[in-house]
Amino acid sequence: MLFSVAADSYEWAVREIRGEFGREVRIERVSGDLGRIVDGGPAVGDLAAACDAGRIVFIRHLTTEIAGFEELPPDYELADLVLSALPDYPKALAVQAWTDGAGTGGSYYHRLEQALTERGVSVTRSGQEVVVSCFVGRRAVLLGLNRRADSLSDWPGGRMRLARAEERVSRSEFKLEEAIATFGLELPPGGKAVDLGASPGGWTRILRQHGQEVWSVDPGSLDERLRRDRGIHHAATTAGRFFAENRVRFDVVVNDMRMDQVMSARMMVDAAAHLRRGGLAIVTLKGGGKNPLDGARRGIDVLRQQYDVLHARQLHHNRNEITVVARKV
Repeated sequence: MLFSVAADSYEWAVREIRGEFGREVRIERVSGDLGRIVDGGPAVGDLAAACDAGRIVFIRHLTTEIAGFEELPPDYELADLVLSALPDYPKALAVQAWTDGAGTGGSYYHRLEQALTERGVSVTRSGQEVVVSCFVGRRAVLLGLNRRADSLSDWPGGRMRLARAEERVSRSEFKLEEAIATFGLELPPGGKAVDLGASPGGWTRILRQHGQEVWSVDPGSLDERLRRDRGIHHAATTAGRFFAENRVRFDVVVNDMRMDQVMSARMMVDAAAHLRRGGLAIVTLKGGGKNPLDGARRGIDVLRQQYDVLHARQLHHNRNEITVVARKV
């Protein structure tokens, strides 16, 4: 089984896997951001379930390896390899290719697309029940297969690429967009949301796109384009002062503030008193330090005082952060 990670989180992912499934699990590093479970590991569905539940946070993408080459074989052999590994002849497959560098793997995608299309299989980049993964490394090209439900991400290697549209307020928007898409989150139509540490308003803008009326809490200013939106209420104060005076009951609370994991989690616990039962909470726990895994775990334990933790994962746009999604109990 192959798993992708952020390059500087590889050792933490290995520690998590062995902590969950036993120290006898044999793991080897394939490249900077790819590892292989060689022996003694779980079934891919069990590993995916542990990741989805937030017990393993540093893995981004999973696939079951079916072949490896120094370079791709002829198209007819490629198609045979993929189709023979499936129990039924598919009508459609998703193909995802990526490299261990900055490249997109586009030429490898097109090779696989052509090989499978010639066999009558419709090929897309995402959205299918079965995913063909193609990792292009410096020494080998690896092929994998997995159900989309167990792949963790519907993007190559878990690397979600989002367009840099002109209306974007900040890069931080990518983090919230990725969380909503990856975890399939549905925000309540016409809901009320509070964005803690909102300035300059990136997460506020995404919440508005998802139909929320937003209270943006931050002493700093919001982007001018957001200040003209009547569905946004800027509270130019700290979170503590805001909650001391607030009388609104919210459906969603989000927090992307730069602070210690436990402090961020405690702020979310305070926010729970202003959240409806069953309300959604999304927070990024900042990494750093000698042991980011234990720091994240301490933050998650604090959140569990008031929330059911639904997901916790280091997403592609997180850098050294963990995105946690929780629901108020």
